[in-house]
Amino acid sequence: MFETTGMDVLFLLARVAFGGVLAFTGVNHFLDTDSMAQYAEYKGLPAPRLSVLGSGGLLIFGGLSIVLGVVPAIGAGLLAVFLVASAVLMHDFWAVPEEDTQDELTHFLKNVYGAGAALAFVVAATVPWPYALNVGL
Repeated sequence: MFETTGMDVLFLLARVAFGGVLAFTGVNHFLDTDSMAQYAEYKGLPAPRLSVLGSGGLLIFGGLSIVLGVVPAIGAGLLAVFLVASAVLMHDFWAVPEEDTQDELTHFLKNVYGAGAALAFVVAATVPWPYALNVGL
């Protein structure tokens, strides 16, 4: 039998919380494509509909890769890049009307700390994970 430690369970909870929320967010990109594409167009993204669908797919892939432990370094690395790019391109608090500054700053900072967490999962992917498929670790 394998010995279960509290840290193993905490690490699983961290994976599910982080990866699961991002995967869910990606699903929302497919469920609310039209309004998200309008916002992406407003922010000046090229091919806004394709950008929304592509980012949704990336969020689902990256989130599930962390939850399941399947090529998590790739999934987490892609999430980190996406979150930083999204912070700068979509949540440019420095360039919005004053009444929107705080809201955009909050979203910007959320993406930055999410990118930091994703990078921590890249580092953690150098060893086998408890309760994971461990494909590509």
